[in-house]
Amino acid sequence: MTALTLSTAGAATLRADALVVGVAKGPKGPVVAAGAEAVDKAYDGKLAAVLDALGASGAEGETTKLPAPDGLKVPVVLAVGLGPVPEKDEAFDEEALRRAAGAAARALHGSKKAAFALPLEDASAVTAVAEGALLGAYAFTVYQGGEKKSGKGAEKNGGPKQPLAEVVLLGAKPRDKEHKAAAERATVVATEVNVARDLINTPPNDLTPEAFAAVASATAKEHGIKVQVLDEKALTKGGYGGIMGVGRGSENPPRLVKIAYTHPDAEKHLAFVGKGITYDSGGISLKPAGHNETMKCDMAGAAAVFTSVVAVAKLGLPVNVTGWLALAENMPSGSATKPGDVLRMYSGKTVEVLNTDAEGRLVLGDALTKASEDNPDAIVDVATLTGAMVLALGDRTFGIMANDDAFRTSIHEIAEEVGEASWPMPLPEDLRKTMDSPTADIANMGVRMGGGLVAGLFLQEFVGEGITWAHLDIAGPAFHEGAPYGYTPKGGTGSAVRTLVRLAERTATGDLG
Repeated sequence: MTALTLSTAGAATLRADALVVGVAKGPKGPVVAAGAEAVDKAYDGKLAAVLDALGASGAEGETTKLPAPDGLKVPVVLAVGLGPVPEKDEAFDEEALRRAAGAAARALHGSKKAAFALPLEDASAVTAVAEGALLGAYAFTVYQGGEKKSGKGAEKNGGPKQPLAEVVLLGAKPRDKEHKAAAERATVVATEVNVARDLINTPPNDLTPEAFAAVASATAKEHGIKVQVLDEKALTKGGYGGIMGVGRGSENPPRLVKIAYTHPDAEKHLAFVGKGITYDSGGISLKPAGHNETMKCDMAGAAAVFTSVVAVAKLGLPVNVTGWLALAENMPSGSATKPGDVLRMYSGKTVEVLNTDAEGRLVLGDALTKASEDNPDAIVDVATLTGAMVLALGDRTFGIMANDDAFRTSIHEIAEEVGEASWPMPLPEDLRKTMDSPTADIANMGVRMGGGLVAGLFLQEFVGEGITWAHLDIAGPAFHEGAPYGYTPKGGTGSAVRTLVRLAERTATGDLG
């Protein structure tokens, strides 16, 4: 993990490999942002003009490297775009700062130390810049640059550039309680988002349900979080027909993991439930070629739940949070669930399986029922559940459904606040009828149009009566296949972690609308 330090040193005096400054997009060209005054002075007040001559505009995410002039203790100045100049008396948007810091950190892969002289109006800006830099510095290199065998023994391959090793936030005061707390919180949250990214990016041959459960157990115990793991024998004995029905086609059996963080001063209890399909082939309803290469990411919901609970524990929030990881591998085989089979869920309801590729709702159904037994104040499930949600909202926005409009609105506001794009979605009652089955209590499929909403209605059937519940369908933003941007890398993104952590913070303080 990239190190983060706060410093009141001047931009012209700190020694580093690079110095990052912010540039905004003005009506007549780039405008040097606050925090970079000393740097601009070193360029004789012509930094904006130099950038303009090089074609820089200050557009969001744009990066331009310049040789540092005399008077600076760094060899390179990196100007990063912040987007449009704010209106008079307004500060830069926190997400703009977060994305700019992320873009700068990505551009500095391979460097040991970089000083960030971006606008820091208050502690919230410190959090945003710190988060962005730490998230942008992420790289998944575990499987690269390893040893290869030859006739003369092992030879070390050339590895990829390593992430920026240290970020120094200039203008952030290490002795200021608010700045220090902001930096500590940003470090915890960014660390856990990056852990979620690592899990999502890990190949499915290494991250089986059993392996995921082992990682969760070891980490939870390290942070004083209670753990319970139900293996295939316990799941069968307990009647978890949904989880076992999905996992029975694989040689790697399923798991249901409970991680419970408690605080002596807690007055509220949240339950987070995550879909953890460590690989999704579609089962007997096999996915076509071109649709299964990235299906190692189908456990992104469970990764978000696991790491958010760990983050809550690290932050010591006065709220009880229980995480449920419904882990299975969905594979075709002679023992796999077939279209037309009927499963008896943990709740006792029977489900006719019309499509084995609609498996996430089956494992979540069992986990939601189990989570409801603790009678929490609210349940939030997180899942890469439907391609329909991607069609509706695109690759960067997750959908929010809930059985309580006010709770759905609160989660939407929280997600937007922390920089995670989301959108509230309905649960139309008429779509529920399309899952009626002549054989079982409910089918796992309904009409194709509105399929993301149908999936939400299915999940609602397994939430305990009177319990507030929300469903986050992160199928779009959980795994990014395009070029990196801002603080978002290629591959696993850690979507929903920041939203869940902020929800826990709001619940702990009673500040949940």
